[in-house]
Amino acid sequence: MGESHTASFRTIEWTDEGVRMIDQTVLPAKEIYRTYTDYQGVAEAIRSMVIRGAPAIGVAAAMGVALGIRKSAAGSVDALRADFETIAQAISKTRPTAVNLSWAVERMRRVLESALAEAGPENQSIARAKVRLVDEAQRMLAEDIAVNEAMGRAGAGLLPDSGTILTHCNAGALATGGYGTALGVIRAAVEAGKQISVFADETRPFLQGARLTAWELSRDGIPVTIITDNMAGHFMKAGKIAAAIVGADRIAANGDVANKIGTYSVAVLARENGIPFYVAAPLSTIDIKLDCGDRIPIEERSSREVTHLAGIAIAPEAVEARHPAFDVTPHRYVTAIITERGVARAPYTESLARLFRGEGS
Repeated sequence: MGESHTASFRTIEWTDEGVRMIDQTVLPAKEIYRTYTDYQGVAEAIRSMVIRGAPAIGVAAAMGVALGIRKSAAGSVDALRADFETIAQAISKTRPTAVNLSWAVERMRRVLESALAEAGPENQSIARAKVRLVDEAQRMLAEDIAVNEAMGRAGAGLLPDSGTILTHCNAGALATGGYGTALGVIRAAVEAGKQISVFADETRPFLQGARLTAWELSRDGIPVTIITDNMAGHFMKAGKIAAAIVGADRIAANGDVANKIGTYSVAVLARENGIPFYVAAPLSTIDIKLDCGDRIPIEERSSREVTHLAGIAIAPEAVEARHPAFDVTPHRYVTAIITERGVARAPYTESLARLFRGEGS
C-alpha cells in the first residue's frame, strides 16, 4: 500500500464561533479561513463561491440552516418553523444546479419536524430542535467524508496501474467535506500503490483546475500538470491520457450528468479517442426523480467572470459574454458512474435505481 493522501486542510467545519471555511476564491495565492456567524453569511459564501462543489455546498447549506435556527429568537413552534422557511429559501436560491443543496435543506427540515413532533413543552421542543439541527449538520460532514472514502475504494480499481488521468474542474477535498469524489478515486488509487499522475484542465473561467485541483494535489504529493481546456483533445490523440474522471453537480435517473461547463466537451473527446470517461458522485447528487438531463436547471453566472481575470479586463468592454456555469453530458458518453454503494453502468435507469435500493452494483 502507498502512503495516505488524505487532504491536509479543512474545507469546512463547525466551530463554537460559527461555520469556518477555507476561502476558495483566493487560492492558491492565499490560504485564508473565514468564519460565518449567521446564515446570511453562509448563503453569501455559497453564492460567491467561497465554498463550491456540490457535496461541500450541501454540507454548508446544512450548517447554515443549523446556524440560523440556533440563533432564532422564536418563542413558539410556529415561529420557529417560519424562521426555518426564511432560512431555507435564502440558502436554497444561492446555486440552482447542484441538487445536494436542496437535498441538505430537506434533510434538515425532516430533522426539525422530528424534533418538534416529540412530546413536551413548547420551549423544550424549540431547544431540542436547535440541538438536533446542529448535531445533524455535523453528522452530514462526517458522513460526506466517509462517503467519499467509500467512493474512492469503489472506483480505484477502474484506474490503470500507471498512467495519467484527466480531470476537469475540482472534485477533490475542496469540493467536499474532505477527500473528494473524482480526486477521491485518484487518491484511493495512489494509496493502493498505483503510479497515477494527473492532467488538470484549468477550467475557465473560474480556473478551479489551475487554482484548486493543482493546489491540493501538489500539496498532497500527487503529481499534477495543468493544461488549458483546449489542450485535452491534443493529449488524448497523442495517447497521453489513460482515462478521464470528473465529479457532478446533478445526475438524472437516466445517467445524464450536469457538471462544470466544459465537461461535455471532455466526454465527447474521450469517446472519440477510446478513453473511458468516469463520473464520481455520491447518491445525494443523483436526482432519481428527474428522468433526463434536459430538465436540469443551468446556473448562468456573471459575464464579468468571463471578461475579467482577477479584476483585470481581458476582453473589450463593449463586447457581450455568456457564462453558463454547467453543461449536461448525455449518458451515452459516460463509461461508469462511481458512488459510495458501487459502480453503475448503462443502462443507468436500472443500475442507479438498484444502488438507490441498496442492492449494490
